[in-house]
Amino acid sequence: MSLNLRNASTEKDRIVYVKLRSVNLPLKTAVSDAKVLTGRQNALKDVALLFAEIETQQGFYGMGFTYTLRTGGPAQFAFANEVAPFLIGEDPNDISRLWSKLVWAGASVGRSGLSTQAIAALDTALWDLKARRANLPLSKLLGSHRDSVRCYNTSGGYLQASVEEIIEKAGASLDRGIGGVKMKVGHPDRKLDLSRVNAVRKALGDNTPLMVDVNQQWDRTTAMRMGRALEQYDLQWIEEPLDAYDVEGHAMLSAALDTPVGTGEMLVSADEVSAYVERGAVDVLMHDAPRVGGVTPFLKVASQAESKGMILAPHFVMEIHLHLAAAYAHETWVEHFEWLEPAFNERLEIRNGHMIVPDRPGLGFTLHEQLAGWTVAESEVGKRP
Repeated sequence: MSLNLRNASTEKDRIVYVKLRSVNLPLKTAVSDAKVLTGRQNALKDVALLFAEIETQQGFYGMGFTYTLRTGGPAQFAFANEVAPFLIGEDPNDISRLWSKLVWAGASVGRSGLSTQAIAALDTALWDLKARRANLPLSKLLGSHRDSVRCYNTSGGYLQASVEEIIEKAGASLDRGIGGVKMKVGHPDRKLDLSRVNAVRKALGDNTPLMVDVNQQWDRTTAMRMGRALEQYDLQWIEEPLDAYDVEGHAMLSAALDTPVGTGEMLVSADEVSAYVERGAVDVLMHDAPRVGGVTPFLKVASQAESKGMILAPHFVMEIHLHLAAAYAHETWVEHFEWLEPAFNERLEIRNGHMIVPDRPGLGFTLHEQLAGWTVAESEVGKRP
């Protein structure tokens, strides 16, 4: 007796259409961190987003996005335009192979950085599509360890804000159900940093998780001195105390301080993040899926970190990172930023210090029609089914 397994559901599906759009999403208030105070960057006024939408011959759909801050948005869009045609006719199931195909298509400009950040939008859209087709949230497709993740807020703690404003916004975040608060440090006057942290700690009490973020603006000596001075405040971690590429310095600092040290958000390839994991140079790994090239390379690094029992706290884009954190075996945090909420129709639920993983298929988000007003460029490849 023969068994015919050939039917519509097992036929190979093919990608037939890709839409890209470049969006400049304005912030309600410009914000500054230590990089602004040192004159290295300007205040942040908007977020440049690259959205990718993919459709298949069988009618399946996926949406993904990447981003950049201050510069690079037009370049990401231009590069994605060049490589998106390489997806047409391909099987959307072969995500890892397609990631490699896109990377090698643009290898002349490098296999990390801007090129892979552009590819991240396409890679994430493929993962979203795969999960939607399975009618599962992305976290469940990957193999979830939890249905909610501890979350903390960053957007209220920037350096342009007075300490009174930080305390007010921190209180509002905690009242909303957010579980922790992160504030920026890195003033040229180190005593000002300490006084601000002291004031916030007193206002929030000893039981509220508090983190600080230096944004890479200390040298090794300053980081050691400030790290020791900050230990009295029982911080969850000190983030980016040193240049992002100073693996040895982070290892020394992590070994010397009781307070955990976190970094990883500025690294732009899986190999760069892996160097920290292999060296044991960080306590809290904070790599960013759009910056390392998408969900595919993010998961490779997370697997390495998981084998070492590291804490995971991915940077920004909670809409993607919530799913990836939920699929991580050990302690995790997700960073709450409301900045991207206007781009989507849905909102994430927060309660009891945790962000709830949506039970909607894929990432669980659809694009809001108001994106049209912030769109600066669009392109299409192929034909919709």
